[in-house]
Order: sequence, then C-alpha cells, then structure tokens
Amino acid sequence: QVQLVESGGGLVQAGGSLRLSCAASGWIFNTYSMAWFRQAPGKEREFVGGINRSGSTTDYAVSVKGRFTISRDNAKKTVYLQMNSLKPEDTAVYYCAVQTGGTWSRRADDFGSWGQGTQVTVSS
Repeated sequence: QVQLVESGGGLVQAGGSLRLSCAASGWIFNTYSMAWFRQAPGKEREFVGGINRSGSTTDYAVSVKGRFTISRDNAKKTVYLQMNSLKPEDTAVYYCAVQTGGTWSRRADDFGSWGQGTQVTVSS
C-alpha cells in the first residue's frame, strides 16, 4: 500500500522560506514521477511543481517558478519542496502525490495516493 506523509509546513512571514518533505513507503519510489499540489480555502487544488523519476526534469507552475524548487532523494524515498520568497497568496494546504498516468500531466486527476497535507501560512 502506497503511503505519503508530508511535513515541514508552518507559519512564516512574507519573504521567508520553508522546506516541505514528502516521505513515501510501500512501493518502489523511483519508478514514479511525483508532484506537489496546494489547495487554499474555497479554491480548487492546483499544481505547484513536479519531478520525474530520476529527478533530472522538473516542472513548475508560473506562480511559483523561480521561487520554489522541487527535488527528490530516491535513496531516502523523499520528495522536497524548497519554498523561498513566500507570499501571502502561497497560503494553502500542500499535498504530494504520485503520478498515475502514463505521460506527464499537471492535472490532479492524473495523480493518486495523496498524503494528508501540510499547512503553510504566510503572513503579510
């Protein structure tokens, strides 16, 4: 059974940084692409960033490009999201997920095994 556990969220002032982690268990980690999504109150879940199986290719939403960096450590079965220059509009619950489709996608429907999420709150 695939399990994902996110951690590292918290309260930070605008301009600050946080590093989120997503620890995986129960499957062969390096066979799947992974992604981070976020969901703010009253809004749909949106793609933040993704990374392929080897970690050689990444993809980012326009809103976070240049500020956020996704990486993975396959030996530790962990995906990270380094978030710098945080803005109040980055406030959301952040989730990691496993890509279930055959080709790269930014659609939440093409991902599964969602973790429980970690809250990130950025104060102005």
